[in-house]
Amino acid sequence: MYTYEKSDALFDRAVKVIPAGIYGHMGPANGCFIPVSAYPFYVDRAEGPYFWDVDGNRFIDFLSAYGPNILGYNHPEVDAAAKGQMDLCNCVSIPSARMVELAELLVDTVDSADWAMFCKNGTDVTNLAMISARAATGRKKIVKFVGGYHGVMPWMLDIGYPGVLFEDVDNIITIPFNDLDAFRRVLDAYPNEIAGVISTPYDHRAIDPSQLPLPDFWKTVRDLCTKKGIVLICDDVRCGFRLDLRGSDYYYGFKSDLICFCKAIANGYSISALCGSAALKSAVSSVFTTGSYWLSAVPMAAAIKCITLLHEIDGPAILKANGEKFAHAMQTAASDCGFRLNVTGELSMPFLTLNDDDSSFLMQELTGGMVPRGVFISSHHNLFMNCALSDEDFEETYNVARASFEDIRRNHPEMYR
Repeated sequence: MYTYEKSDALFDRAVKVIPAGIYGHMGPANGCFIPVSAYPFYVDRAEGPYFWDVDGNRFIDFLSAYGPNILGYNHPEVDAAAKGQMDLCNCVSIPSARMVELAELLVDTVDSADWAMFCKNGTDVTNLAMISARAATGRKKIVKFVGGYHGVMPWMLDIGYPGVLFEDVDNIITIPFNDLDAFRRVLDAYPNEIAGVISTPYDHRAIDPSQLPLPDFWKTVRDLCTKKGIVLICDDVRCGFRLDLRGSDYYYGFKSDLICFCKAIANGYSISALCGSAALKSAVSSVFTTGSYWLSAVPMAAAIKCITLLHEIDGPAILKANGEKFAHAMQTAASDCGFRLNVTGELSMPFLTLNDDDSSFLMQELTGGMVPRGVFISSHHNLFMNCALSDEDFEETYNVARASFEDIRRNHPEMYR
């Protein structure tokens, strides 16, 4: 079992000079890594599907940096494209030709895209999409679905988050995913007041099992939005390029008005994209939005190479196949030890739960056994496959999962079937 002496020492230094030591969702203070003692805090290097922490421990990383790693860490062709652009220029007073080339590539790739513009983070593009929907319609209200995470702007959160005011969410209407009756009631209750509907392609919230859309869900939502003049926004920040290179709206058989990409677009380089229909081009152009590094050329060059490679290798097919291998390895290990492991969501982004584990304590024990043995997973967040994983990685994952389930069985003999 791995130990983390250098990570722990570095964290002790960090808390003196950095709020919470590690801020955001990857910090132990926010409870994303449970049990905390199972996880390293700091990375030293990464390559392919692996990273090595500052103590020299190697991990097969099934979180894939929470999604940006799609081709494999430090992919040589993507990094070469980025370096080649860096040798020319990066952040300059005007954009490079890479911006035009990347926009053309996205318009050619994404089914619902007539144009593209670029930011840095997922929050940037979901916020830009929301403002653009209001600009296009002259309306205030936005509908989102329970558990749908769209970033960290106040309107995307809920009352109870520190610093979030009632006024921030006063025009946000939250309803259950897949609940068409609730959606129709909202449309009836707020005629000509709803600017946009924002949703992830399927319900892949943290903590709870994922829900795929019901067969008629997206067609009905699309039809109602068209009828009512509402902008339909697809938050494809997590799923984008993992289900279908043409967009997850295409994958599920509908066409969004605006679609948001980030995570996997450039294999770890910092860039996001908002794409949309020609009808909204004027509205998004009217919105004042900018950022110090939004025109940076290096991430754009990386994105061009990343998307090109995903086309060449059929990335979504590889990710689905790897998800099937991962699910088989994990479920077989569980079954061999008398447990039943459930895999929900799309297999390229699986979410794991165990039967008879409503508290998730057993999942936390599983995580606590697997991570210190070198397989990096989460007890309560969807995982992300990447294209660099090998059959040997899945064999190792099975062996680590099997050993961890055996630990749980010894600790909880009442769970053995």
